[in-house]
Amino acid sequence: MKLPILNFTDFYKVDHKRQYPEGTSMVYSNFTPRGSRMPGVNEVVVFGVQYFLKEFLVKQFNETFFNQPKETVVNAYKRRMDTALGPNNVGTAHLEALHDLGYLPLEIKALREGTVAPIKVPVLTIKNTKAEFYWLPNFLETLLSDTLWHPMTSATIAFEYHKLLNQYAKDTSDMLDFVQWQAHDFSMRGHTSLESSVMSGAAHLLSFTGTDTIPSIDFHEQYYNANSEKELIGGSVPATEHSVMCAGGELNETDTFKRLINEVYPTGIVSIVSDTWDYWNTLTNIVPSLKEDIMKRDGKVVIRPDSGDPVKVICGDPNARPGSPERLGSIQVLWNTFGGTTNSKGFKQLDSHIGLIYGDSITIERASVILRQLKDMGFASTNVVFGVGSYTYQHVTRDTLGFAMKATYAVVNEKGVEIYKNPKTDDGVKKSAKGLLRVGYDLDNNIVLEDQQTEFEEKGGLLKTVFLNGKLTSETSLSEIRNRLKGTL
Repeated sequence: MKLPILNFTDFYKVDHKRQYPEGTSMVYSNFTPRGSRMPGVNEVVVFGVQYFLKEFLVKQFNETFFNQPKETVVNAYKRRMDTALGPNNVGTAHLEALHDLGYLPLEIKALREGTVAPIKVPVLTIKNTKAEFYWLPNFLETLLSDTLWHPMTSATIAFEYHKLLNQYAKDTSDMLDFVQWQAHDFSMRGHTSLESSVMSGAAHLLSFTGTDTIPSIDFHEQYYNANSEKELIGGSVPATEHSVMCAGGELNETDTFKRLINEVYPTGIVSIVSDTWDYWNTLTNIVPSLKEDIMKRDGKVVIRPDSGDPVKVICGDPNARPGSPERLGSIQVLWNTFGGTTNSKGFKQLDSHIGLIYGDSITIERASVILRQLKDMGFASTNVVFGVGSYTYQHVTRDTLGFAMKATYAVVNEKGVEIYKNPKTDDGVKKSAKGLLRVGYDLDNNIVLEDQQTEFEEKGGLLKTVFLNGKLTSETSLSEIRNRLKGTL
């Protein structure tokens, strides 16, 4: 959104300038995941900082503030404050001074993107570099938090999927390279905004290459130095939807399948939604009737169930009638029709001409149950692909990983002051660090936070300067981020 950048904050922020003690010359804050509400998840994947810096602190601040006439932007800000808050005494002199300066006097340090950081470890710090702009770091809190919590949460969730799928592939399959395609981003239409879907989809691409969120590929080229002509950022396959299947008519479903696999897509992968009317009839009658056509193709036909309980649809329902396809489940039914091979680990892998993807209401917990049941049934985990949608990536909030930006240090009357909060009414989640911060390694090579540091100590560690006085000081790329994540598996 190209709205006035000065308005990307909460109203309560605008008068904090006058609330700091007289003589304040520096405020030092951090952005930290304070607590996980995801069972078993105690680490966060760092992602999105470079986008935040490039898009907002450089591009939008330049376009909507620094490169506009001072009178225009200051009067627009004053109008917004006066019409919403009434005439007040905050004034605009501080904004006029910032405009005259011509850049954001800030130093932002961050962990390298792709770092897997423990909960309660800061992913970035921010402070002002000129004394008169002490109000600026926390003025930006709303914009920073709003931009970063979601992509970091999505990147963390995607990495959890990858760890799960990778472990089951190691245990049951010879197709470890297939894991990068095994979770496919279906979430774009289900997000609260276009920006959230693009950033979440970009976060998914740190751990996987399968996506239907096209602009997330553009995102990585624009903000993370990727090049789709030189590397695989993301990819997909032709796939049908229910309107396509319905248009052909229920009585002609077999003909629709046949036309798709023989005429429209005679080679390559094609995914066909198969539950438009009677999924189990499709699986036990229509698909077997086309076995010869499927087996002679140079490619794979992927069956896509899209309703019901994914665990039961894929692995079978033990309460269904004995011998029924519902009792057997999709993978066993497809094996009975097409067969396959037994891999070096003793698990069955469907013939390469047939596959299955399920993309409705998938969660990490459901995926885990499905993979475990497939293993118990003697099937490799790589027999199924999961479409991961907004049920996974949008059913989250800032509190899912407890992201918050808090000040821990200030300079008042030329004296350093350690700032911290520890509410007695809280359970400990909101207890903050204190003073200047350093992130480093302990003796066991674990990433840890060290607070109450000296100025000299704060300069070291894993938090590296990425933004200084209006400019990026270092950049990373999608390929580098992916390699960092792979190094933690």
